[in-house]
Amino acid sequence: MKKIILLLVCLFVSIVFHQLSAQDAASNVLEEVPFDYLHRSPIYDYDVTTLSNVDTIPTYETQENKLKITGTIYKSDGLTPAKDVILFIWHQDQDGYFDMKTKDDKRYVYNRGWIKTDADGKYTFYTFVPGSYPHSREKRIIHAEIKEAGKPEYALNAWLFDDDPFLTKACRKKLNKKGINNILKTPKKGDIYVAEYDIVLPNLTSESK
Repeated sequence: MKKIILLLVCLFVSIVFHQLSAQDAASNVLEEVPFDYLHRSPIYDYDVTTLSNVDTIPTYETQENKLKITGTIYKSDGLTPAKDVILFIWHQDQDGYFDMKTKDDKRYVYNRGWIKTDADGKYTFYTFVPGSYPHSREKRIIHAEIKEAGKPEYALNAWLFDDDPFLTKACRKKLNKKGINNILKTPKKGDIYVAEYDIVLPNLTSESK
């Protein structure tokens, strides 16, 4: 009887330790993104002379699960192509961590990119499929932000992946009920996944800061 009790105690301690370790790991991932990065509008970190309607994430060439995201950005009427709109994306690495760098005393997420739409509203990113937060059931996501001329920047709903095992039916139903279309379908074409994703801008009237 004593041996059984001892075994149960050891099992309980092991489970608790594992849960705490997982929580610590998830906490460390979140802390990797510095406070100032989330509040200083990193969308403005781009070099205006290099902007075009195509951009490639810095580590693209070395990635296994390469991803091309392409589409058209439309004005709020859903029909007129939106010219000269800046679209900024950033995301974790393939293991679910934010790869942080420092430049000019500012920390930033390395896996990021910017485009500026052409007259047809077209854009293309060459990036890769990010991973989920380690030791979690968090969905794989790509953060996206928009900057229109004469208006302040704003975040879009984070892009999700249709084949993500953590994207549950309940989550899909909730998004559909709210009219949110932010799920990327990524069929593989050759050696690269391709997502075709159009964006309709909201009808904003706010003045630029």
